[in-house]
Amino acid sequence: MGLTATVTATVLAIDAGNSKTDVAIVTADGEVLARARGGGFRPPAVGMDTAMDMLAVPVRQALTTAGLTSVTHVSACLANADFPVEEDRLTTALHARGWGETATVRNDTFAILRAGVTEPRGVAVVCGAGINCVGMRPDGRTARFPALGRVSGDWGGGWGLSEEAMWHASRAEDGRGPATALSRTLPAHFGLTSMYALIEALHLDRIAESRRHELTPVLFATAATGDPIARTIVDRQAEEVVSMAVVALTRLDLVDEPTPVLLGGGVLAAGHPRLNGRIQDLLSDRAPKAIPQTVTASPVLGAALLGLDRAGAREEAQGRLRAHFGV
Repeated sequence: MGLTATVTATVLAIDAGNSKTDVAIVTADGEVLARARGGGFRPPAVGMDTAMDMLAVPVRQALTTAGLTSVTHVSACLANADFPVEEDRLTTALHARGWGETATVRNDTFAILRAGVTEPRGVAVVCGAGINCVGMRPDGRTARFPALGRVSGDWGGGWGLSEEAMWHASRAEDGRGPATALSRTLPAHFGLTSMYALIEALHLDRIAESRRHELTPVLFATAATGDPIARTIVDRQAEEVVSMAVVALTRLDLVDEPTPVLLGGGVLAAGHPRLNGRIQDLLSDRAPKAIPQTVTASPVLGAALLGLDRAGAREEAQGRLRAHFGV
């Protein structure tokens, strides 16, 4: 049963990723009462209780600013909600906090999708540190992937691209693979002169492993110079993006209908000409009616819109909410 779309109905919208959390409290007529930001949401790394305690910080801040102690509904789009069983556990954890009368948990990719469409209909591919894809229809049908990395068949994302670039660069330097400028540009990013030196620095922790993501922009810059190996890696990423999008469109019976395909996350939102151009070419061939577009709107907007969808809010309420977020 949906909420009653009245001024008194309120939605706590949560978009919680691995690195940051955004929270908004909105009314069913689209008025934003409060917003707050907190740290990342990582139950697998810190445990459920600690993760929920960290999530509570921005939620309590927003509730206090709004002059509320709880809301009608919690619409939460959370990282690490990859399987229904995880969504159920997270929903139970939200209920235990007493922040809302009801709660719905979805993977955080759904927030990016909903933020980029005027109705809950379309497909989103997010390529940030990793890669994921979801789709939805107004009737409630969804399409999704586990998105747990190579173990679930994924390829690419910022971390995967840097790893692939290093693999080719290392083999080029020692003679096991074809020559590529990556064997020079990757170590040069860290002020080093060889892949051997870069490998050693990473292995001995002279360069923090977390900094490997810095190599992804170097890959794209090298591809832009015409390097064949770097271009091949970029093209492979485009192939993966389109493969996921077309599968999701097909599962939802949308491949033959004009349908938005939203591209989000740091890698896709960066506007790399070769990557995005290749994605458009492949989509034109495999799903000609797909409408690709880049999403830059705040994902918490999507979480809030999903809450308003459940409330049966009117179109003008959604417009008011979008205007607040500058969309």
